Amino acid sequence: MPNGLRLFSRLGVYDALHARGSSRSNLVIHSAQGGIVGEQEDMVSYARVQTGFGYLRIKRTDLVDVLLDAVYKAQIPIYFNKRLTTIDDNGDSGVTVRFSDGSTDTADILIGCDGIHSCVRRLYVDPDQKPEYSGFSGLFSLVPTSRLPSSTAAQLSGIGATLTEQGMFMVMPATAAGDEVAWGLSQEVSLPDSGDSRDGWEVYRQKEVNQSKSNMHQILEKVHGNWGDLLRQLVDNTDVMKFYPVYRLPLGGAWYKGQCVILGDAAHAMQPHAGQGVSMALEDTFLLARLLEDPSRPVAEVYKKFDGIRRPRVNEISKLASRNAKVRKTTGPWGLWSKEVVVGMAFWASWALGLEKWGWGQKHMAYDIAIEEI
Repeated sequence: MPNGLRLFSRLGVYDALHARGSSRSNLVIHSAQGGIVGEQEDMVSYARVQTGFGYLRIKRTDLVDVLLDAVYKAQIPIYFNKRLTTIDDNGDSGVTVRFSDGSTDTADILIGCDGIHSCVRRLYVDPDQKPEYSGFSGLFSLVPTSRLPSSTAAQLSGIGATLTEQGMFMVMPATAAGDEVAWGLSQEVSLPDSGDSRDGWEVYRQKEVNQSKSNMHQILEKVHGNWGDLLRQLVDNTDVMKFYPVYRLPLGGAWYKGQCVILGDAAHAMQPHAGQGVSMALEDTFLLARLLEDPSRPVAEVYKKFDGIRRPRVNEISKLASRNAKVRKTTGPWGLWSKEVVVGMAFWASWALGLEKWGWGQKHMAYDIAIEEI
């Protein structure tokens, strides 16, 4: 999103990311009946004007490659295959960590950027804060456009979304060259019978992936018109599909303790339905870096200020993501019809009243962490 891309630019990696990812931001919501519910020429038009940056979709592998390249150029060492086992916080004397290979390291502070299943959070900062299932899961894939008829590939230059009775189906270019298309179904899925466990999800995942094409055709058989035919072609030309349950962290957990602090998903993992996960981590990073610039400032004061500035913003975006997910809930024919009507009215109102130019639904994308008083 624009707020995150502006920060990537300040890190000096935006051009490299833009060269790999797709920046198409035109959006069309297709009706299951074959028509169009609503469309936007630029879904981030207001935020683009405010920030100078638009929208970018990039494969995770490309993002990691670009970031690793920047780290290597800056001569910052990275140590792989390290598993944290213990944390000893000795106050002003520093923090000592031990790894499974027996090695140890000591530093003034410890920053945990280790994701939703954070060891730093689990071992020390907030052991009681555990991920919870959101009720939603995703099935997704990447398809080379070379496998699709040329007429089909030509229709996939922007973002296309379709509401179905079983969730939202989305299609979009995944690369700058447009040679790969990403598609995904975001849907409401109950916990497996075996419970909220890794093994339970693995069994469900295997079943879902093995039956994915037949399941997708059952869902898409009610999507009519040329767009429905295109979606079925896309599924037919898919080799590998991936299923993942969406987890999040409950709001209100601790983000720091003693000399240790956690950032990004380690502190506040949220549902992906606001498209802000990476941007939230970047905003965390930029603020903490600014706060740490003054060596005379006590660590406790730094962490308290960080928490005070970031928590309201994070809570707002997390709640937005949860609200956005509701349109993906399972429904019946009449429920789907009512969803399309409400979405269509929202698009019409935005156009008729000129709401986009006032930032309706986009102001959170124009936020700049650098303006916060520290």
